[in-house]
Amino acid sequence: MTRDTMRQGNRRQFLRGAVVGGAAGLTGLAGCIQSSGDGNGDGNGNGNGNGNGGASGTVPLAVLEPFTGPFSALAEERHRGTELAIEQINESDEYEFEFEYEDYDTQLDSESAIQEANNAVQSQGAEFFTGCISSSVALAINDFAQNNEVLYTPGAADVSITGENCNEWVFRFETSTAQIAEVMSRWMAEEMGDQLFYHIADYAYGDSVHNEIGTRMENLSDGYEEVGITRSDPGSTDFASFITQISDASDEADALVVGMTGADLATFLTQAKDRGLHDEIPIVTTTGSFRAVMSGAGEGAYGIYSGTRYVPTIETGDNQTFVSDYQDAYDGDLPDNFSRVGYESIRMVANGIREADSTDPADVRDTLPGLEHETIFGPVEFRECDHQATNPVWMAECVEPEEGDIADVNLLEGWELDGEEAAPDCESTGCSL
Repeated sequence: MTRDTMRQGNRRQFLRGAVVGGAAGLTGLAGCIQSSGDGNGDGNGNGNGNGNGGASGTVPLAVLEPFTGPFSALAEERHRGTELAIEQINESDEYEFEFEYEDYDTQLDSESAIQEANNAVQSQGAEFFTGCISSSVALAINDFAQNNEVLYTPGAADVSITGENCNEWVFRFETSTAQIAEVMSRWMAEEMGDQLFYHIADYAYGDSVHNEIGTRMENLSDGYEEVGITRSDPGSTDFASFITQISDASDEADALVVGMTGADLATFLTQAKDRGLHDEIPIVTTTGSFRAVMSGAGEGAYGIYSGTRYVPTIETGDNQTFVSDYQDAYDGDLPDNFSRVGYESIRMVANGIREADSTDPADVRDTLPGLEHETIFGPVEFRECDHQATNPVWMAECVEPEEGDIADVNLLEGWELDGEEAAPDCESTGCSL
């Protein structure tokens, strides 16, 4: 099943009648909540559930993704997880409401994203929004959510989304750069050294990687030094000059930290491999374990290290049920990081609607903070202080596979941090909810 197939005909009618993967499609609905609502409704369409299934009716949902451009492969991964969760919720007796959703192409442009979000409000009546993999675009939708009082679950990792640019309408299941930087910095300080060269994409996400890792390395090592830094524009296709600069400094640096994602990172790794950079300096990335990146990079992903948000092999929560349902729905394909982000973003919002016993986004906003959910990672909540999900993180090495071309991801023993260890202290986030 592909997104294009799903878009043919009347999507809303499809969602009322479709079951992903047959009966197996329903088994991934953990969605359990540790407390239960009082079931009191106002009789006016908000909170009109029966106390067992929560709010009833339909919930218009806008899915904002960069379906075209360098992040399109990541967008497709996230969209699949989003669709799977929507279909399971709509077919489950655990929820009295149904999501009705429409797709909107943000590309990699904040203005386009705002235009599409306005379109979703005006044409669809959307009050719940999800998506946006680019951090710069997600930050624009952060502001839109606050200004329009709609609930938003972003797909981007820049720290400020749930940091200094946080607001009460935004809840993030995607693992933040701060959480990834925590495990990466501890691992590099112990296993690699404290002399680092950086190459980052020149926008919010790249800056976030640079700042978060640099700050942590300074705290971990008195001898930490930034040997150098290069920056490339998003969407760049020629990294030769940057690779030359990095190569020239490789004798002075213990590792190269690359803060990019999507097609940009895949292209960089491919060109770095062709120019022999892998043999000159260890390459440590923030998103190199993403399947879409490894697929695009081919042999360029072999031998690199990556902070890791998710791999389908983990035995946590109901992840293996999720993996099975996903494979049933998508011709045996395995889920990737953004698949699980789309999936759990929708499930956690659905739990919030059910617990609030209301489809009013303001009621859900007030219910979600601190509410514990059973997820693919086990118990997870959106923290009350910043609305960031308490996700675990890992360090991994991407290695040559025994078969096929896409690298295998080997989690490094002893380098897992749970949600509490990985998350920054609330006082340090810059968020003042």
